[in-house]
Amino acid sequence: MISLQRSCFLQSNTPSVSGRSWGLSYSQKKGCGVVRVALGSNGRSGDRNASVLTESNPQEAREIDLNGKSTVGGVVEDVYGEDTATQDQQVTPWALSVASGYTLLRDPHHNKGLAFTESERDAHYLRGLLPPTVVSQDLQVRKMMDNVRQYQVPLQKYMAMMDLQERNEKLFYRMLIDNVEELLPVVYTPTVGEACQKYGSIFRRPQGLFISLKEKGKVLEVLRNWPERRIQVIVVTDGERILGLGDLGCQGMGIPVGKLSLYTALGGIRPSACLPVTIDVGTNNEELLNDEFYIGLRQRRATGQEYAEFMHEFMTAVKQNYGEKVLIQFEDFANHNAFDLLAKYGSTHLVFNDDIQGTASVVLGGLIASQKLVRKTLADHTYLFLGAGEAGTGIAELIALEISKQTNVSLEEARRKIWLVDSKGLIVRDRIESLQHFKKPWAHEHEPIKGLVNTIKAIKPTVLIGSSGAGRTFTKEVVETMASLNEKPVILALSNPTSQSECTAEEAYTWSQGRAIFASGSPFDPVEYKGRTFVPGQANNAYIFPGLGLGLIISGAIRVHDDMLLAASEALAHQVTEENFAKGLIYPPFKNIRKISAHIAANVAAKAYELGLASRLPQPENLVKYAESCMYSPAYRTYR
Repeated sequence: MISLQRSCFLQSNTPSVSGRSWGLSYSQKKGCGVVRVALGSNGRSGDRNASVLTESNPQEAREIDLNGKSTVGGVVEDVYGEDTATQDQQVTPWALSVASGYTLLRDPHHNKGLAFTESERDAHYLRGLLPPTVVSQDLQVRKMMDNVRQYQVPLQKYMAMMDLQERNEKLFYRMLIDNVEELLPVVYTPTVGEACQKYGSIFRRPQGLFISLKEKGKVLEVLRNWPERRIQVIVVTDGERILGLGDLGCQGMGIPVGKLSLYTALGGIRPSACLPVTIDVGTNNEELLNDEFYIGLRQRRATGQEYAEFMHEFMTAVKQNYGEKVLIQFEDFANHNAFDLLAKYGSTHLVFNDDIQGTASVVLGGLIASQKLVRKTLADHTYLFLGAGEAGTGIAELIALEISKQTNVSLEEARRKIWLVDSKGLIVRDRIESLQHFKKPWAHEHEPIKGLVNTIKAIKPTVLIGSSGAGRTFTKEVVETMASLNEKPVILALSNPTSQSECTAEEAYTWSQGRAIFASGSPFDPVEYKGRTFVPGQANNAYIFPGLGLGLIISGAIRVHDDMLLAASEALAHQVTEENFAKGLIYPPFKNIRKISAHIAANVAAKAYELGLASRLPQPENLVKYAESCMYSPAYRTYR
């Protein structure tokens, strides 16, 4: 904090919740620039909600008050100066007062490390607290990448990145954006799976909100403990079905933290607008319950009415605290809760389930793109799924919706082109009474069949999609059977992490004699086969959810509609180039992900306006440029 001797405190008319005025200014030797800071709605000193004055010179100050017509980022003012549209403006680092000295070096929002300039070191009392050299952010990125690459164990790389995020937020995101293809598997799948399994052992500082049954009846109060008030995206999990690893309880927090890092790096959502949440209702994982390092509730999972009431309290509190336009993404809930939550709150909240809808959208995008390689329309294909859970049924439904849209047939008729296999075999009409509700639309007339190879021979699919979470189920016989029936079989091994993938890229290309159109959920290296290099695509949800979220935010959408998911898929498919197709790719390279996300956001926002679900009016003329201007910039800002 700044001492009274070194700053000037002026009276301000800025109101606080108590009705008193809180004034604060910081005076430099060349002039005094004013920072007005008001306590937030909860009256807490740690609340960061306030207007910030910026200036291009000490004599001329102007306020970043991005509301109304000048607002970017979805009608939420750019308090920290995080967006691309404001990156050339100077800002003042502040909490309740202007951050300086040791406090500034410990603030990840504003810390620059050795990149503080000479004038900033004078202005903010950093002399002696840093070595004398001044370095650029570019050099910091190169140094940190060298450090990360020295680690041989992926979990060590993950921990190094998380440590950096807690020290220097902008450097973390600059590294991730500039090296996305290398670091995406580090900060998210597959490494995040191991991080969740060992979360209790590697836990250092809390990231996000842990809301347990101990807080029942007090969820709103818990939400108000979070220092940021302008939340735009919440990713929430209850940890019951983490990737393909099962019930990890409270340790599933790594998933919301990782997802929101990607919302920022890939979709440009401000870090200050993101909130990771874990709902801790216990765990049925005996190993965790007996683990002395486990950080969650040591009890078996709450179910039934107790669970439903707790989730309803959470959903109600979120809407009350953050408003109707906050996006709530459900992540890694078990099937029996995932579908119920989406159905229950889809009409009252802005909600999205990445496992059901995000996976479906990214797979549909790949299938739309693959039409150029296989020379077939979506309606020409016959689809067979191994796995009939959240992902499988979600993908199947979105494919049916797109076929129905393209061919003007009924949804029921479109569904007849899609077959699903679960643990009991092919889903057929004879099993209808014993099926879970979300499987029933896929029960077609056919004799029961057991065994994937037998099913392929009977159904003769052109597209085989794995979403069961069971590794190595696309055996040599399975792939060879697909190749015998199709000149270019489309094979998507979507299960995560890598150990759970239905087959590897090398197996798919080798067993199909180089004819398969292949993509997977986890990354695989390029494959050499008979003198040709195949680059396997990754059907990663990270293609979709960051751009989808950005589109919802910049349009001020109040609900998620299926047509928005179709719009996102179509935008993704349009980003695949002829050069990509030549390599067998049905997804564009991740190195262009910010551009891809901007186009997806524009398509989603356009659809929101078309459907009458957008609240930000008038509609911007160029939605792509507007989306790009709203994106978070990790470049260091100049401090007065």
